[in-house]
Amino acid sequence: MGHILIENLNKEFIERRQHKRDKEGRPESDRTVTVLEDLDLEFEAGEMVCILGPSGCGKSTLLRIIAGFEQPSSGRVLQDGRQLSKPSPDNIFVYQHNGLLPWMTVWQNIELGIRRLEDPVEQEETIQEYIDMVELEGFEHHYPHQLSGGMQRRAELARALVVNPEMLIMDEPFSGLDFLTHMKMREEVVNMHLYLGKTILLVTHNIDDALIMGDRVVILSGRPAQVKLNRKLDFPHPRDPKTAPKLQELREEIFFMLGVSYAV
Repeated sequence: MGHILIENLNKEFIERRQHKRDKEGRPESDRTVTVLEDLDLEFEAGEMVCILGPSGCGKSTLLRIIAGFEQPSSGRVLQDGRQLSKPSPDNIFVYQHNGLLPWMTVWQNIELGIRRLEDPVEQEETIQEYIDMVELEGFEHHYPHQLSGGMQRRAELARALVVNPEMLIMDEPFSGLDFLTHMKMREEVVNMHLYLGKTILLVTHNIDDALIMGDRVVILSGRPAQVKLNRKLDFPHPRDPKTAPKLQELREEIFFMLGVSYAV
């Protein structure tokens, strides 16, 4: 489960300009801004798809449409043949910034996702299983402010995964982490994906993240965003673009697509 089909997707916003005036001092009219234009994409069930593109091109908007938080202006998104039009408990969104409830402990935050379980023993065992999976043993009763940034992200992952969703949607999940924590979190997400096999859609600005993690990489153009590249990555894990010639070639191609002539 988790096959995604995006057909002729368009998204427009109305930019309110009533407080702006032209050179003659007259109020300017509102205008329509096209963010996404004629997107056609297909993601296989169980793929990790990494989405890249210039800042402000509409990557996060695309994720919100797929998650059901926003509606497209035209076109549609199908998941396993069903049109997506509203948020679903089968699809969990992991936000760019800390989404843990600050007045709840790690245990209580994770518990939110499985309140439906009536057997208290099964509920406790399930929570502990996911705490162990993200290596937070011993921190079950800590509050978010008592955790490092990386530990907070791991707790968010546990809370998302405990629901057993068909699809995990992640918007810049490593934003704000220090270099070593970033690398550790990247490794953990890859390992969890290989173990659980969930469909994961992940927006990132980091090209190496996309090449190291993704089963597929999608490059969007500047606004209005169109698909510039949709490439399946048939490379085994673990990966290092700098030691795999074909992956390094793709890395340089992506840097060039994003307007950087030299890939460091």
